Amino acid sequence: MSIKYEMIIYWSHEDNAFIVEVPELPGCMADGQTYQEAVANAEMVIQEWIDTARELGRSIPEPRGRLMFA
Repeated sequence: MSIKYEMIIYWSHEDNAFIVEVPELPGCMADGQTYQEAVANAEMVIQEWIDTARELGRSIPEPRGRLMFA
C-alpha cells in the first residue's frame, strides 16, 4: 500500500507515546511506543479508514501532499 496522506507525528507526554494524526481523513489517528510503530499503526488505520468509507459509500479525499490545515 502506498500512503500519500500527510501525517502529523508528535510525542505526547500525557499518553507516553507518539501520536499520529491524518488531517485529511477526519478522526484518523494512531499511536505507538516508537516513532516507527506509530507510523506503521497509522498506515494500517488509514487503510481501515478508506475501507470503511468505501463500505459506507462515503467519499474518500484525495491526498493533497501539503499541510493545508495550519
